[in-house]
Amino acid sequence: MKIAFVGKGGSGKTTLSSLLIRHLAAAGAPVLAVDADINQHLGPALGLDEAEAAALPAMGARLPLIKDWLRGSNPRIASAETMIKTTPPGEGSRLLGVREDNPVYDACARPVELDGDTVRLMVTGPFTEADLGVACYHSKTGAVELFLNHLVDGPDEYVVVDMTAGSDSFASGMFTRFDITFLVAEPTRKGISVYRQYKEYARDFGVTLKVVGNKVQSQDDVDFLRAEVGDDLLVTVGHSDWVRALEKGRPPRFELLEDVNRRALHRLRTTADATYALRDWERYTRQMVHFHLKNAQSWGNERTGVDLAAQVDPGFVLGESVSAPA
Repeated sequence: MKIAFVGKGGSGKTTLSSLLIRHLAAAGAPVLAVDADINQHLGPALGLDEAEAAALPAMGARLPLIKDWLRGSNPRIASAETMIKTTPPGEGSRLLGVREDNPVYDACARPVELDGDTVRLMVTGPFTEADLGVACYHSKTGAVELFLNHLVDGPDEYVVVDMTAGSDSFASGMFTRFDITFLVAEPTRKGISVYRQYKEYARDFGVTLKVVGNKVQSQDDVDFLRAEVGDDLLVTVGHSDWVRALEKGRPPRFELLEDVNRRALHRLRTTADATYALRDWERYTRQMVHFHLKNAQSWGNERTGVDLAAQVDPGFVLGESVSAPA
């Protein structure tokens, strides 16, 4: 089950994604958390201090290792250097599971303990001073996209990705990699504008989108959101003393989270679970190939010096029945 959290900067998407991660872990579910935002805040939201968060290994810095492992013995990929962020798997590629151990997790994931429960956390890495003027942040999130393209997850496993703010997610095909996308919106015109952009862009790709109203203080706020997003509004969340304590660096035990917010998280999980039954692996693979061919034509072929369309294995469909080579 792949879940994305999106929204404008400051909407609270990182906080809500961290709450859902805690909720899932407390229920005993295996959880892989990924911070794909340019502002790396998911680690601290999960209770890491500043030094611990800074020490997390950046996926973007380990992209050569990720490519080399995922390439496996795929004969359509001449070398790891010719792989780009959209390269799809094919016969011979190494695939990843949520619960397994492998060199990619060894290099890029770290366990985070949450009140006795443990989740794996991966981060793209921050946009550094060395990147300014010479690099695009999507070169870092490309590691996440490549990872998701090779990930085979089941209905009782959860991958929760805190995406970059606003509509920047549409700079790649990563927005199609999820079973459900939760858009966190404040009851303001700016909060709704991101929803409208996302709804418009996602419409042609079958993206399942639900709105989580955040910072809701009154029935008027709820009515405003309902009028603007209609049935896409799933739940609303208001003030939380538990979250305020977390933001001060003194989070209580998660079992003390307010009942109303606990019920909201339960609604997020049950809604996400229901979408897994609708997963279409053939469409998932087809969309992967679609964005790979677009990237190949627009910049990939020129940058790598090879025809990247040749990396597409026309007979390959990613799915739970596909196993990775030893």
